Amino acid sequence: MKTETASRLLRLNRKFYLDFAGQFSETRTPGQPGLGRILPYIPDFCRLLDVGCGNGRLALWLDAKGIRAKYVGVDSSEELLAHARDMASALKDVSAEFVQADISGPNWTNALPHREYDVVFSISLLHHIPSFELRSRLFLDFAGLLRPGGLLIVATWQFLASPRMRRKIVPWDRIGLPDDDLEQGDYLLDWKRGGVGYRYCHLVDEGELRLLAEHAGLDLLDMFRSDGKEGNLNLYGVMKSAS
Repeated sequence: MKTETASRLLRLNRKFYLDFAGQFSETRTPGQPGLGRILPYIPDFCRLLDVGCGNGRLALWLDAKGIRAKYVGVDSSEELLAHARDMASALKDVSAEFVQADISGPNWTNALPHREYDVVFSISLLHHIPSFELRSRLFLDFAGLLRPGGLLIVATWQFLASPRMRRKIVPWDRIGLPDDDLEQGDYLLDWKRGGVGYRYCHLVDEGELRLLAEHAGLDLLDMFRSDGKEGNLNLYGVMKSAS
């Protein structure tokens, strides 16, 4: 994918979350069934990084499960982070702080308060990252933030598994972008809650998730689908760094 195309898609999604931060936050629930399956992997008293934290719903879920953690959430949307900070006042067992940073940039990790984490989460993020090259670089960043033996936990949206979501797919000419500028698995989805907007989404399947883990030198411990009415709306991966 050309650099200018990737930049344009990132701007598109940035605008979407700027315009619809409130409406989008209302659709996010604190927990989802797939998270229950990864709960045993999360150690108590851990230092945890949530990349693409949005409104901080993961911190709320961890707190509800009684996980005692030092949580850092990072997101590019200051509007969603405002929702996260409001939510954080209700936390009991989780100590949370939030950082605004553009995770698509090369130096986003410099904004983080710590250089090493027991667990790094990437929930509902990868499908918004354009180009395999950029997704692969992000995985290297994740791996570099893990302590020896630390865990990367990923969940990526399998929107093609939902007939309702498939109906939201619209042609690329809706935003004036030629099809041949995109990579296989790239889609444009519309949004009609509180106005009309568009999001770039990429389908990260099992094969790509394996490739990303291998490229980052991570050991894939578990991979499964969960969530949604059919139990297949998200693809989860649990990966471990070298000890």
